[in-house]
Amino acid sequence: MQRTTQVIGQSGAFLDALERASRAAALDRPVLVIGERGTGKELVAERLHRLSPRWDQPLVVMNCAALPESLIEAELFGHEAGAFTGATKSRAGRFEEADGGTLFLDELGTLSMAAQDRLLRAVEYGEINRIGSSRPLRVDVRIVAATNEHLPDKVDAHEFRADLLDRLSFEVVTLPPLRARSGDIAVLADHFGRRMASEIGWERWPGFGPRAVDQLLTHRWPGNVRELRNVVERAVYRWEGDGPVDSIEIDPFASPFRPTGGAGGGPARPKADAPASASAPAEPRQVEDDPVVACDTGPSDFKSRVARFERELLARALAEHRFNQRSTAEALGLSYDQLRHALRRHDLINAGNS
Repeated sequence: MQRTTQVIGQSGAFLDALERASRAAALDRPVLVIGERGTGKELVAERLHRLSPRWDQPLVVMNCAALPESLIEAELFGHEAGAFTGATKSRAGRFEEADGGTLFLDELGTLSMAAQDRLLRAVEYGEINRIGSSRPLRVDVRIVAATNEHLPDKVDAHEFRADLLDRLSFEVVTLPPLRARSGDIAVLADHFGRRMASEIGWERWPGFGPRAVDQLLTHRWPGNVRELRNVVERAVYRWEGDGPVDSIEIDPFASPFRPTGGAGGGPARPKADAPASASAPAEPRQVEDDPVVACDTGPSDFKSRVARFERELLARALAEHRFNQRSTAEALGLSYDQLRHALRRHDLINAGNS
């Protein structure tokens, strides 16, 4: 994995986390990296690998949340030809690819219990079995895993194996959120600003004006360093003034024309009129846009309207939570797996990535 991004920061909390990671790097033990989205978990995982005796061996990355549950085990452990429909030839999994090096498992908390069972054996005994094979394979892999969840709570909820957590948590590095690193905000913003100015051909970097600095320092940064980078880079490329960059838009979705009525937009429909008196003839009603009246038009039409309503609800909730699927699931009262199943059903699984 090649990377040009630097680990930047000078706050005490951040430096303490880096120091803990650096000390753990030399030991051939599993490490858990905990932190909110955008705090740099993958960068710390790379640091753990580069400072370890395995630095010249592969660093293999797998996002456990990026694959459907049915494919995660095949991705981790590989499969033999004919092991399942579509498996036309044998394929090595991530464990075999990382043999001798480091396997970074991002979004560890999303692993199914079945995958956790197999992962436990691989961590405990250094053995894996490809799906469809009874012949164990020996692998020498160091595990670094990351999550934005509190795994002991998942253990209490019987959603994560306690014995697997015990084996993976030799060392736990918890990254502070950006709001706890106030001294780093200006440093990071200047770094991202200089880099963007160079990318778009500016002859010099003018820095930020007082209004922009005030916005940067007072925002809570729920998206952490990733959000800060986007805000700064967007501000720099939009700036057309001669002096310091002094106009920053924190929320790129802010607009007077922002849709509020779902995917279709447009004004909200008026409430239905009160029932007509017995002496007054009833006027014909328009039913095309009324999902309740649509029940009278037949089962198939009803299903399509319900599906459309569900898709609009999901799309709106995703946008409101900045396409963070975990926050969206919590807001809708769904589990993470339930939400992702619904997003796949409505072709929204990659919404916000384009």
